[in-house]
Amino acid sequence: MNGLSKLLSLAALAWGFAAPALAQTPITIGYQLPLTGTQSQYGEVFRNSAVMQLEKLNAAGGVGGRKVEILFEDSKSDPKEAVAIARKFVDDKRIIAVLGDFASGPSMAAGEVYGKEGMAQLSQTASHPDFLKVSNWQFRNITTQAQEGPFNARWMHGAGIKTVAVIGLQNDWGLSATGEFAKEFEKLGGKVVATELFNPGTRDFRAILTKVSQRKPEAVYLAMFYEEGALMLQQARQLSLAARIHSASPFYAPKLVELAGPAANGVFISSTFVAESTAPNVKAFVEEYKKRYGSEPNQFAAQAFDAVGIMFEAIKRAGPNATRAQMRDALAATADYPGVTGTTTFDKQSREPAKVLSRMEIQAGKFVVLR
Repeated sequence: MNGLSKLLSLAALAWGFAAPALAQTPITIGYQLPLTGTQSQYGEVFRNSAVMQLEKLNAAGGVGGRKVEILFEDSKSDPKEAVAIARKFVDDKRIIAVLGDFASGPSMAAGEVYGKEGMAQLSQTASHPDFLKVSNWQFRNITTQAQEGPFNARWMHGAGIKTVAVIGLQNDWGLSATGEFAKEFEKLGGKVVATELFNPGTRDFRAILTKVSQRKPEAVYLAMFYEEGALMLQQARQLSLAARIHSASPFYAPKLVELAGPAANGVFISSTFVAESTAPNVKAFVEEYKKRYGSEPNQFAAQAFDAVGIMFEAIKRAGPNATRAQMRDALAATADYPGVTGTTTFDKQSREPAKVLSRMEIQAGKFVVLR
């Protein structure tokens, strides 16, 4: 055997050992989410859905013969923690893309790091209009408040409502949600008679509700999540608030009805996810989630399920040995992803997802789609 033949034989032998080793090395994705703190209930359902998608993918052989793993890190939904995790993820050369965070504030803070270092970030719930403006490395599969707020404003205006009061969270998301709704409602000729904001963690809303009631609005628009929402509804009922109540997709949660009880009846909600849908993929998701976790999935669980699915499809397009830049381009190419929250396509210029919202009402403790 001559020298060249020996070299080729050694190279083939080396590849013979390297190929199985590579196949055994997992493809790694990072996921930052709140697993402790006041918003841990959201991180819990995100992780539940991610595990469902992960086990399904790996049971089918992974991607290119390689398993996929997700590294979960607890951000506590805190911007400082989110930035620390982002730095940890970008320094970990195994990680090719990341999911999360939950709230827009931590998502955008972490996004500054991901944008600077070149790591694709897909958030299931960062709906602040400016999230995708952080850099070209950010993606989301949720409607923004620039979409959902005007949708609800048009719905309410179309129902003949001329005066509203707006109550929302005093944070980036809440300011965006209340502002986008109010702007569209006033553009349509309606009048916002009161705007009240409260700090996260507030539990007594009676003073706010009393002030709102004194302005006699025909309807109230609530921009908050279901925990505060349940308390708000109970206290509104106790104070005999006469106004019709509307809210957005964060209210689509069985826990809202459980916590608020009869006070939830008659509330109108917009949502991209409908657990009662007869679509085969939605039915399969709801049944499997209930079987695993003993509860019906809410909007947040559905958003995470689709986000992880979109990420896995991007890995398949980019290939098992994808670079971070290739993952960014593969995510950008997402089109017609058949999710449980509807079909998702990222706009070629803005990267915004095209989504369809449904109108719902809580009737006798059930979420009912309005036709």
